[in-house]
Amino acid sequence: MNARSKKFLSYYRPYWRWLLADLTCALILSATTLALPLCIRIITKDILETPGPDALNQIYAVGAFMLGLIAVHTLCDMFVAYQGHVMGAQMERDMRRELFEHYQKLSFGFYDEQKVGQLMTRLTNDSFDMSELFHHGPEDVIISALNFAGAFFILVNINLELTLIIVLFLPVMAVYAFVFNRQMRRAMRRSKDRIGDINAQVEDSLAGIRTVKSFSNEAVETRKFATENGRFLESRRQEYRSQTYFFEGLVGFTHLLTLVVVIFGAASIVQGTLDLPDLLTFLLYVGILIEPIKRFGNFTRLYQEGMAGFERFMEVLEVAPDIEDAVDAVELAQVQGNVTFKNVTFQYRPDVAHVLQKLSLEIKAGEFVALVGASGVGKTTLCALIPRFYEVQAGEILLDGVNIRNIRLCALRRNIGIVQQDVYLFAGTVADNIRYGKLDASEEEIIAAAKQASAHDFIMALPHGYATDIGQRGVKLSGGQKQRLSIARVFLKNPPLLIFDEATSALDNESEQAVRASLEKLSNHRTTLVIAHRLSTVRNAQRIVVLAPTGIAEQGTHDELIARGGVYANLYNVQSRM
Repeated sequence: MNARSKKFLSYYRPYWRWLLADLTCALILSATTLALPLCIRIITKDILETPGPDALNQIYAVGAFMLGLIAVHTLCDMFVAYQGHVMGAQMERDMRRELFEHYQKLSFGFYDEQKVGQLMTRLTNDSFDMSELFHHGPEDVIISALNFAGAFFILVNINLELTLIIVLFLPVMAVYAFVFNRQMRRAMRRSKDRIGDINAQVEDSLAGIRTVKSFSNEAVETRKFATENGRFLESRRQEYRSQTYFFEGLVGFTHLLTLVVVIFGAASIVQGTLDLPDLLTFLLYVGILIEPIKRFGNFTRLYQEGMAGFERFMEVLEVAPDIEDAVDAVELAQVQGNVTFKNVTFQYRPDVAHVLQKLSLEIKAGEFVALVGASGVGKTTLCALIPRFYEVQAGEILLDGVNIRNIRLCALRRNIGIVQQDVYLFAGTVADNIRYGKLDASEEEIIAAAKQASAHDFIMALPHGYATDIGQRGVKLSGGQKQRLSIARVFLKNPPLLIFDEATSALDNESEQAVRASLEKLSNHRTTLVIAHRLSTVRNAQRIVVLAPTGIAEQGTHDELIARGGVYANLYNVQSRM
């Protein structure tokens, strides 16, 4: 048994009692299904052929026994239908939770290469298909195997010659099923990939709906969606074709089998080797023999759909997080905020150029440092390496003299506050979004943080104050308001190390002044790194570090760098003339 099979079976472990009860009911269902035709045979052959004086009572007794069998059969069928589905849904929930938790562990590098729609499909559609397989798989196998074996044994005892005719059909049906089963599996995998592509396209278009409308490109997005929709339709067409060949072919074989039994059975009656009650019983058991074949067909569909989903599920689950806590990782009690880069080298992928090469930089606790330079020289990358959003390929980064690889990720990131240009706010209320910085914060702490971020006044002007719903990604707020909420969130977090990534560049002058005042309050007595394209915003930095493709080109105060007449002076003069 390979690792994936073991993983699949492991999801049954918490529910083994329910699985055992489900399979017990499946055994009873199979037994009652096989017993009912025998009861009919007793009435038609043993009682009616030579009716005695007590025949009526015998018929009633057998009828009462059959009624009991039907009652037991119905109760077991109801248990399997309900509790089996609940068990499958619980296992689906467990898998979905495990995959989502795994998503949380994966680094930025993973998400840089993925489409959100595809990841969502693996979490929703694929897990549902697995739920159906988890539920129906075991019971279908048990019921089919027992019904087939039991019916076959009884048929042999009724008439061996007719049973041998049935046996001749089975190899042909098995080969037919095997061939089209493989085609169906490939078609279902393609179909799942295509629905993932559709979800990715929808997510991309709807997330950027404001950009779409601003460029009047609704028709373009509609065409892109139509392309993915068409590809999905074609994959479904192939899937339905393979399913049709598989299922309807097996149905055709079963009808042919019934026809052969009727013809040869009738001939046997004429020849005197079979009587009519035995032929009726034989036909009933042929129906029971055919039912497992149909059930097997349904199981095959569920198996292919479920395993196609499980393969996609495992493809992500088997992606090992490339950034994890070291075995001996430590907590940091009191972080001062000293950050040191020692010969740091980094590239996003092996097939692209290095963004940073052997870069060394030391930032003292409480120092206000600005990172400037042309686009693409690695300013944002440099800051993203400090909280270990990405892992360096060579060199090391130290926080208060400790290699960040040896600090627990949770502890490391708890001590870093990041304010980005592209603010992300979650659907919910103003208070919910500020509280994201400290989940157990009281209402008083939230209001205090909002006041420090100069956000309290505009929040109170909202329809419901701190309880106002701000919509998906905060669409009901202005850019400056969203930015101040993100700053309030960091105030609440109260970290010793701050990173500002172009936090004011997209704002109007009035909002920029308000946000900059908030940032200045926030940066007091904290180690602060500011990424800036607008050089006028960092004139008061204690140190300005100028990055170039070759590394650090120069560093110093604004006045020192202007006097030097180097890269910074050229950049500043160009911006001053604009």
